[in-house]
Amino acid sequence: MGKPTGFKEFTRQTVPYRNAMERLIDYKEIYTAPEDDALRTQGARCMDCGVPFCQSENGCPVYNLIPEWNDLVYNGRWEEALERLHKTNNFPEFTGRVCPAPCEGSCVLGSTEPPVTIKNIENAIIDKGFENGWVVPKPPVSRSGKTVAVVGSGPAGLAAAAQLNQAGHSVTVYERDDRVGGLLMYGIPNMKLEKDIVDRRVNILREEGIEFVTGADIGGKGENGIGIDKLVADNDAVLLATGATTPRDLPIPNREGTGIHFAMEFLKKNTASLLDSQLENGNYITAKGKKVIVIGGGDTGTDCIGTSLRHGCESLVNFEIMPKPPVERADDNPWPLWPKIYRVDYGHEEAAKKFGEDPRVYSVSGKEFVRDEDGTLLGINTVNVDSNFKEIPGSVRFWEADLILLSMGFLGPEHYVSEALGLELDGRSNYKAEYEEFETSSPKVFAAGDCRRGQSLVVRAIDEGRKVAAKIDEYLSI
Repeated sequence: MGKPTGFKEFTRQTVPYRNAMERLIDYKEIYTAPEDDALRTQGARCMDCGVPFCQSENGCPVYNLIPEWNDLVYNGRWEEALERLHKTNNFPEFTGRVCPAPCEGSCVLGSTEPPVTIKNIENAIIDKGFENGWVVPKPPVSRSGKTVAVVGSGPAGLAAAAQLNQAGHSVTVYERDDRVGGLLMYGIPNMKLEKDIVDRRVNILREEGIEFVTGADIGGKGENGIGIDKLVADNDAVLLATGATTPRDLPIPNREGTGIHFAMEFLKKNTASLLDSQLENGNYITAKGKKVIVIGGGDTGTDCIGTSLRHGCESLVNFEIMPKPPVERADDNPWPLWPKIYRVDYGHEEAAKKFGEDPRVYSVSGKEFVRDEDGTLLGINTVNVDSNFKEIPGSVRFWEADLILLSMGFLGPEHYVSEALGLELDGRSNYKAEYEEFETSSPKVFAAGDCRRGQSLVVRAIDEGRKVAAKIDEYLSI
């Protein structure tokens, strides 16, 4: 490496977020601009470790060439670093912002010291690439004459479309929403991923020859519906990258009625209204002046917290059925596995700054929603649970709330597309298609991303998009 002793000389320094109270007044990204010298120093911490576990099965799903571009950054060779980064990752501007960085959890230095700031360096490389005009459209030299339809414009669909287009196939991406991006557009709020970042990449893909059709509900019966049978008949191959969009519900007493919403409904409407009118049109679920409870942890729950705070909620509590994680790795969670430890994400930090404490309450489960005689939501009764999720007697408690957001993950894809094709499903109701093969039970129909594997990370969706593109290309070459 450029600085073989760097890991001994320099400490980990992450690029800080904007001040918590300042960023609560807007929907701009929470990140600050890094300094080149600081990033070079952090790149110098990357060890000549021999076996880079950051690129292992437990590390980066797209097998980013992390040690290589860390070394290039240390030596100030940013454009070369970008070239190495793009070899494995179509959209580092997305992963550099929203990925939880499993690579850092598997960093060899991280086995004894704080790991290398891989995520910060990755994001800086791609941002510098755009700033300097190094990222430009590169249309394929020739066309194969084969056509591919991609259903869904999330990270898996976009990655597959990009790879297939570069292979010379004519690709059309169908998106049922009014904007391209899927999860990237409407599932992740603006303060984590500003939408001009998404649009910027989509415009490059469009200039490279990919066609995008919005407002196209494949398999739907409404006015925007397009028959999946026709799509299959009109194309040489079809890729289903529809995501896992069926939310997990909480079917306890008094569920039906006003005041209870799925997290994605809340986040999507907020982003749409923000983009359409800076929230002036009122077409969103407001948390202003409300006592908010978010049920479920994870990134989506945190996004609900951050959005509710920006609305100006009166109070906020976050329920988590799991016990509070330890500060350090447990004995059954050794390196290089992902460290299951206590973390404070941006929304938790903001809530603590505004209300004086972390909003999370652990080992608690909803018992029943509480409404008055008119059906107005008053709150929820909960019960504490032990490590086996068994109710603890005498622990029932009432929590006041007039807005409750359900953020408990997803059950799989919606099935009106699969039903029309008669697709075989796996045991978790995902489209059945083996990893590395991606073929469904329907001829020339492939599946990748969350609709195939279940809810997962953006970077895993990109990985599947790249791999399914290779398989479709192979199929079309027969």
